[in-house]
Amino acid sequence: MKVFKVLGTGCAKCVSTEQRLQQVAVRIGIEVGVEKVQDPRQIMAYGVMTTPAIVLDEKLVHQGGIPTVGQIEAWIKE
Repeated sequence: MKVFKVLGTGCAKCVSTEQRLQQVAVRIGIEVGVEKVQDPRQIMAYGVMTTPAIVLDEKLVHQGGIPTVGQIEAWIKE
């Protein structure tokens, strides 16, 4: 199972990113784990300067906005 971490302080974009990840996973029928990381120190440890950001299996794959459905599908299916 792939594990996603949504890095952000809880802003509306961070919440939307988490919801979109879960919705896409359900729609394509693949189980994923989604965790929220709101601690600024943990976020900075990934080298993130803008949120929301997404870490997939401990690798930073996106930062600075809500990812598209196509991007999420590609990450899940890799």
